[in-house]
Amino acid sequence: MSDEPTRIFGVETSCDETSCALVADGRHVVADTVASQVKLHARFGGVVPEIASRAHIEAVNPAIERVLAEADVSPADLSAVAVTHEPGLIGSLLV
Repeated sequence: MSDEPTRIFGVETSCDETSCALVADGRHVVADTVASQVKLHARFGGVVPEIASRAHIEAVNPAIERVLAEADVSPADLSAVAVTHEPGLIGSLLV
């Protein structure tokens, strides 16, 4: 059995926030980040699905890189990747 901690990288893009986190051993949040879209949708009075999905495309890679750097790990160090499957906006979930 390995002494290495279980590291799960999570990505959440179900609606209008791009979130990533690295969790060790199922309990310890090593690093996390949230890219908010509040300002993008404010003038519409709610979330616009097309705007949300396009903003996720721009935000997801920088968010992933930020969490990996803060946690000082590489993708090879990860045990698993978890993503939001449903419910959510289809364009946002596809990201």
